Amino acid sequence: MKALVLAGGSGTRLRPITHTSAKQLVPVANKPVLFYGLESIAAAGIAEIGIVVGDSHAEIEAAVGDGSAFGVQVTYLRQTAPLGLAHAVLIARDYLGDDDFVMYLGDNFVVGGINEIVSSFTAERPDAQIMLTRVGDPRQFGVAELDHAGRVVGLEEKPAAPKSDLALVGVYLFSPAIHEAVAELKPSWRGELEITDAIQWLIDDGRRVESTPITGYWKDTGNVEDMLEVNRLVLESLEPRLLGTSTGSELIGRVVVEADATVENSRIVGPAVIGSGARVSDSYVGPFTSIGADCVISHSEIEYSIVLARSSIEGVGRIESSLIGHDVQVTPAPNTPRAHRLVLGDHSKVQISS
Repeated sequence: MKALVLAGGSGTRLRPITHTSAKQLVPVANKPVLFYGLESIAAAGIAEIGIVVGDSHAEIEAAVGDGSAFGVQVTYLRQTAPLGLAHAVLIARDYLGDDDFVMYLGDNFVVGGINEIVSSFTAERPDAQIMLTRVGDPRQFGVAELDHAGRVVGLEEKPAAPKSDLALVGVYLFSPAIHEAVAELKPSWRGELEITDAIQWLIDDGRRVESTPITGYWKDTGNVEDMLEVNRLVLESLEPRLLGTSTGSELIGRVVVEADATVENSRIVGPAVIGSGARVSDSYVGPFTSIGADCVISHSEIEYSIVLARSSIEGVGRIESSLIGHDVQVTPAPNTPRAHRLVLGDHSKVQISS
């Protein structure tokens, strides 16, 4: 069995972060979300992984390398445009050959890994196996319809009138039969080759499609709110450790201070992680916060946030529920008549308390 990991999307819902960084490399607890998926695939005993990449291919290739850090062998497959999940299968046809494969969306986060579903697929050998979870607004997802016996009888992509609240999780298992289905597809109303249409083709052709309800936690980390929620979840599993230095400070609960990081005259309430080379001084870092490598937090307060590498927050009041990119500087405004001074990139979002 091989794996096909999709890492070619543009990440429009995470702009402006993704104008300069691949969405799959935005960190959760200071580790790119893509790495969690690669680790899950390796843990399931799959050693060959094809990664579908787009415009951000250079950044992803630099981060993942040849896969040896994960105990796998990685092959990169270029996708000129994000034309749908089934299009990724189409361009990976030669790489996949006649092997079974797992398709894993690189910005998805699944707690508990995929060992169980891989073992089930290997033992039962259906033509396709999908993972399902109940969601509040199924219009944002691919949706499955089951009959009274629990068999998959229909699939729709982002339907206006969903027939169920069962959304497809971003992990799929396929036999080579999926290639027949993909070859028959036409672009949907979104202009994409939909994987839901391919699975529907299998159903209509009398092929065997199984579904498995997800038992753990799953998130599509496509927006800021979901990134922060996944960051919170991962941080809750931290084991405290002090590899850097702490002087005149209070570290409460599950706090990780990485090597070469310094905490001075500050209060850190876990779960929280302070990245390598970061410096926190005269500040408060609250629960569910990840401070990236080589950041500076000085005379400030921050909670329930993600701060990416090399950013500085100095002399400001309380910051919370925020995603702050690489090399950002956050400083107080000058003592001028009350006003907000902003320099914002395209697609930015600002919330101001007047």
